[in-house]
Amino acid sequence: MSSTARFRRVAALSAAAAMLAVSACAADDQASGSGGGGGEQGGGADIADPVVTTDDGGIYVLDGTTLEVKADIPLEGFNRLNPAGDDRHVMVSTSKGFQVLDAVGGQLTDVTFDGAEPGHVVRHAGRTVLFTDGTGQVRSFDPHDLGDGEPETTDYKTEEPHHGVAVELENGEMLVTLGNEEERNGIAILDENRKEITRNENCPGVHGESAAQGEAIAVGCEDGVLIYRDGKITKVDSPTEYGRIGNQSGSPESPILLGDYKKDEDAELERPKQISLVDTENAELQRVDLPASYTFRSLARGPEGEALVLGTDGKIHVVDPQSGELTESITVLDEEWSEPIEWQQPRPALFVRDNTAYVSDPEKQQLHAVDLESGEKTATADLEAAPNELSGVVHAH
Repeated sequence: MSSTARFRRVAALSAAAAMLAVSACAADDQASGSGGGGGEQGGGADIADPVVTTDDGGIYVLDGTTLEVKADIPLEGFNRLNPAGDDRHVMVSTSKGFQVLDAVGGQLTDVTFDGAEPGHVVRHAGRTVLFTDGTGQVRSFDPHDLGDGEPETTDYKTEEPHHGVAVELENGEMLVTLGNEEERNGIAILDENRKEITRNENCPGVHGESAAQGEAIAVGCEDGVLIYRDGKITKVDSPTEYGRIGNQSGSPESPILLGDYKKDEDAELERPKQISLVDTENAELQRVDLPASYTFRSLARGPEGEALVLGTDGKIHVVDPQSGELTESITVLDEEWSEPIEWQQPRPALFVRDNTAYVSDPEKQQLHAVDLESGEKTATADLEAAPNELSGVVHAH
């Protein structure tokens, strides 16, 4: 951790200790409404539509409209963020497991799902599913129960631990990846009692997931995608011999999935300039050229299902998912940037909620809010450390 970040965290801890005696009752009240306390307080008042970002010393929680920093929580290590599935909480992946952040209250709670190598967090059909890579444990729960403490979970364990993902469907079925520490090769579909219904092992390097309109669930492969829809698994092949789609973004407003597209199997780090659009109704894949490269933190969807890609040219590129036409490029960052070799290192990230796009700028230690309709910046935060992971609460319906 940098000396600046270390000083900032120590100062935050000292301030919290000084306030403890006079704020114990308020802290107890806040903790009782957020599934347990245990973290640094965010100042007492609720944080509106919180946005959350990590740095090398902890977590910032910001007001989603003004981008004012409302909480500064010390937390060592490389930590990842995902929406928990409700309008209050965010899941923090630490070295020990998934820990629940009460983003509205600006504090880490005592609710933790232990396990080595916490991986994907998936929200679908009112359920949140956690996949722990180091154990193969899959835990599913109703995210709206997080406010009452540790929620009741439905558990499943894969045949072997691997870097995987699982999705629970509206009818109680579950899609889960197949693999081990050496390779990953497909998916299995389980019924509501977690008995296998069917599987497909024709998906080398299976990675990531997304849901499209009509509850079509897709996972990426090194040579295309697998789609599970209406009880059937369909393979959509890449148009190139190696065509890896490892990261996807879906929208309930569109049957078409946005994915990355990498075609150089031997590259140490490929900086792709094509995206994939996968039509889950017709099982078709279209590639679209972009004016700049992008990273795995660059993909999102707009309120009408628009495909959004944050490019290394500092622009959010807006693509019509039906036609594949690049309809607009919104300038957010003043300078071009380059993806670092190590995937854990900070790089600009994109998080979209409703009609607002949030874009981080690690080089300038800033976070921007952009109105997608007007293309105008509505707020900018100057931070004391470079932001890395970027997320926030979601507006559950």
